Amino acid sequence: MATNSSAGHACPSPMKSVSNGIFQGDDPLHFALPLAILQICLVLVVTRGLAYLFRPLRQPRVIAEIVGGILLGPSALGRSESYLHAVFPSQSLTVLDTLANLGLLFFLFLAGLELDPKSLRRTGKKALGIAIAGISLPFALGIGTSFVLRETIAKGVNGTAFLVFMGVALSITAFPVLARILAELKLLTTDVGRMAMSAAAVNDVVAWILLALAISLSGSNQSSIVPLWVLLCGCGFVICASLILPPIFQWMARRCHEAGVVTDAIGIHAMFGAFVVGILVPKEGPFAGALLEKVEDLVSGLFLPLYFVSSGLKTNVATIQGLQSWALLVLVIFTACIGKIVGTVVVSLSFKVPLREALALGFLMNSKGLVELIVLNIGQDRKVLNDQTFAIMVLMALFTTFITTPLVVAVYKPAKRARNTDHKQRTVERKNTNTELRIMACFHGARNIPSMINLFEASRGTNKPEGLCIYAMHLMEFSERSSAIMMVHKVRKNGLPFWNKGVRAESNQIVVAFEAFQQLSQVSVRPMTSISSISDIHEDICTTAERKRVAIIILPFHKHQRVDGSLETTRTDFRWVNRRVLEHAACSVGILVDRGLGGTTHVSASNVSYFITVLFFGGHDDREALAYGIRMAEHPGINLMVIRFLVEHETVEGIELVDGNSKPDEECLAKLKQKISKDGSIKYEEKEVRSAAETIAAIREASFCNLFLVGRASDKAAIPLPLDRRSECPELGPLGSLLASTDFSTAASVLVIQQYHGSVSPNLALDLEEGLPDSESN
Repeated sequence: MATNSSAGHACPSPMKSVSNGIFQGDDPLHFALPLAILQICLVLVVTRGLAYLFRPLRQPRVIAEIVGGILLGPSALGRSESYLHAVFPSQSLTVLDTLANLGLLFFLFLAGLELDPKSLRRTGKKALGIAIAGISLPFALGIGTSFVLRETIAKGVNGTAFLVFMGVALSITAFPVLARILAELKLLTTDVGRMAMSAAAVNDVVAWILLALAISLSGSNQSSIVPLWVLLCGCGFVICASLILPPIFQWMARRCHEAGVVTDAIGIHAMFGAFVVGILVPKEGPFAGALLEKVEDLVSGLFLPLYFVSSGLKTNVATIQGLQSWALLVLVIFTACIGKIVGTVVVSLSFKVPLREALALGFLMNSKGLVELIVLNIGQDRKVLNDQTFAIMVLMALFTTFITTPLVVAVYKPAKRARNTDHKQRTVERKNTNTELRIMACFHGARNIPSMINLFEASRGTNKPEGLCIYAMHLMEFSERSSAIMMVHKVRKNGLPFWNKGVRAESNQIVVAFEAFQQLSQVSVRPMTSISSISDIHEDICTTAERKRVAIIILPFHKHQRVDGSLETTRTDFRWVNRRVLEHAACSVGILVDRGLGGTTHVSASNVSYFITVLFFGGHDDREALAYGIRMAEHPGINLMVIRFLVEHETVEGIELVDGNSKPDEECLAKLKQKISKDGSIKYEEKEVRSAAETIAAIREASFCNLFLVGRASDKAAIPLPLDRRSECPELGPLGSLLASTDFSTAASVLVIQQYHGSVSPNLALDLEEGLPDSESN
């Protein structure tokens, strides 16, 4: 083992920090800092590479990091003595272990920071029962297994401590790993996901308490009263911290590592103090979030992989030799799986949970991860686990976590809701305009809220008996960052509010904005949260829109307005979300190019004064934009201008003419003219244009408005196109792209609409694909 120094030899001399360089005869790998940098780079390359390879298997990143640690250790590459001595010499392991344990302290602090004690008190009986069963049965089987191991490969170890360590190791459920598996499988908002997360949170807390007990029993002192004093002092630390820290936490938060010093002196472990301090951090307000943002990327991206490598250097699969050792590995894996799965399934069935859901819960609760390795590393450091037992337990954790995703996918496939064939109102344009209009508006953060709410206000149609129903979906990306777990605490079943009606959250701007709008406008607003990876969040949008029977999805453009009025890219991947929704949605879709519609605050109904322009060229999408504009014009504070562009057929310069049936357009405009005779807030103009330049000039004349409504494409249209027939933003169409370009000076926001008409436009996929090569420049 690389971590063992040979008996009878002098300890290697300590490394100096930095070298003078190879030109002065120094080998950089003989100095601590260059060697640490090499080790870190190697760790990151291997673990990130494995994570990429495991991505098609939908495995959490922890699998890649555990496997990477084992590969870099004596089980694989470490079989080469020259490699070990060059890259991981024994005198460098102290530095590596120090960095790894420093990362561990911060990780446990973050884990405690994300664990809300109040949520544990709200845990239902079902989740509590599953948690108790998922701990007690595996713990009992772990105790039984410990007797077998002590008689074979673990002779002479501290019996009581070994018994508790085995029980804890087999009964742990990895809360962070479980959250990421659920997010990957899109189960976070299902009944199974919520029960699993609640049960795992309880399991996590109990496991840490048991681990503290195991550590107190694993001291080298032979006196039987010492473990009792360690345990009592640990309890005293928790009580004192609970009483002292909250009032002075702002001061203590800057010195959170000091709690580790206290617990290390007691004899428990520094990480226990970090975990306790993290729990005691107030979860209300921005303080916890600010702490997460400052340290989480460094911890999860750099320090934790080092911890896995540190564990991998202690894991030597070659120590598992002979039939007996492999049989013990099978026994440990079988015991771990049976205890978790059977205990969870039996209790779930007793609570009337369907069999498939019960099996899925059992497999999910069986996942292991970093917490398992923490337990095992402490056990080995305390001489409770020898090298062979340690290797067996690491492989058990790796195997049980690896099989979680495929087993859950095999037994639990949430029935995809049948397509709503009776969902007729998939567009804004409809025969009966007095029916309820359902809109699903998506947003990425508070920046999108003011304009969205002002758009809702303009859309509510004051004369509608059934009115307007808004589904406001907060799109939250689920990543590998630790703070992603905090999202899970906030998520609720789609369609239910994501805030607590009984608690006034003054600091939550989104909550306050929606509450104010709902109370002032009498519009039904139903907020919901989607937590998914950015690559498939469009599935949540499209599925929820169909389930809620919405007529139109409104998405924010991937650019936002800067102070100087120009548009700046927020995130390029938001653009791909919009494109996929356009391609897959079974209803109309609008993309809002926001230039501050109504300003930065909610405009009340009595103060609304908007001038809206519809640019009508003809076709499905333009008719949908016109129908939306007509609905908006019913608001007393809105004036609507409809401009129809007419092109002579012999004119071809810079104009695309597509043959089609103009009868639907003429019928739509005839109804508009009838409405104009009764409503003075609507005006209609026709403009004849002979070239693209004339068309653009006519549009510039109409640019002094608050909002443009345009169709994304047209079946029969005269559209200004660049000569190379490529638009900057294909998802906006040629006209929308023109209005959103830097060359077109206007302060008006733009809503680009694509109408659903039974199938996706045949040119849509081609148009979007054509925009891919220059996507990064946008």
